[in-house]
Amino acid sequence: MTQQKQSLVVFSAHSGDFVWRAGGAIALSASRGDDVHVICLSFGERGESQGLWRREGMTLDEAKRIRRDEATQAAETLGADIDFLDLGDYPLRVDDAAFNRIVELLRLYRADTIITHVANDPYNRDHNLAHETLLQARMVAQAMGHLTDNPPIGAPQVLMFEPHQPEMCGFSVDLLLDITEVFDRKQAAMKCMGAQDHLVDYYTELAGRRGVQAVRNGGAKSITHAEAHARLFPVVGSELI
Repeated sequence: MTQQKQSLVVFSAHSGDFVWRAGGAIALSASRGDDVHVICLSFGERGESQGLWRREGMTLDEAKRIRRDEATQAAETLGADIDFLDLGDYPLRVDDAAFNRIVELLRLYRADTIITHVANDPYNRDHNLAHETLLQARMVAQAMGHLTDNPPIGAPQVLMFEPHQPEMCGFSVDLLLDITEVFDRKQAAMKCMGAQDHLVDYYTELAGRRGVQAVRNGGAKSITHAEAHARLFPVVGSELI
């Protein structure tokens, strides 16, 4: 029986977030033939480009260009397309025009599942705004009376990927996603992100720890790498498992 093609949207505050925290989910979905789209609100050019600002003569425009190139290469490596909204960072600001574009993109891509940030990250309030913006845009994209070029959407599930310091963000894992078969692709995508290359080892080690936990929670013994995610809405079914 052929599995029905799905659509996945990853809603990322900065150009690196989708790689570190959902790269495995993206690569896994793409490897199964699903449509995968990344909506990137900013390049993270001010606050998330430490490696770039150590270079002599760095400018904001050059930081944006480099970050865009890195994220484009990473998305291609994972098997996704990517939209850049260039809304700035530290702080991120979403005006009416940007919000309307997000609504239109959600209607265009008709996601079965959306992955984004947690609701409350005390270290990075850009992530909070991305979370709230996604939920508001999802709500508006469902409204029959909000007329756009594309028709209203249904009720896609929203998952939250693991934040950098989960214990400080109230993050509780309810999905350990086995990414063993695509981890090499996630690792290659992470290596594209030269402006934050200090995070490659961290997220490689985290995937290994989550893989151990996946096995301990009933997963196959062949699992070596996993990502942690949390569902926002209930899962509907006719069985308890």
